[in-house]
Amino acid sequence: MRVRIDYDKCNGAAACEAVCPEVFVIRESDGLADVLEPEPHPTLWDCVRRAEDACPEDAIVIEEDED
Repeated sequence: MRVRIDYDKCNGAAACEAVCPEVFVIRESDGLADVLEPEPHPTLWDCVRRAEDACPEDAIVIEEDED
């Protein structure tokens, strides 16, 4: 799994950081989300999916591995 932020949609609501701070952080420079772990450990996948659900702008993009 890979995760990234769609910056055309992100408004800095910070829901992702609140739900999953191990993977997401709000940048001080512009107030938008950033991904700390683009390929999170499997133990964090549920956390990432909860952050995706919590994002009011649908700015979190999850790319599943094709195995």
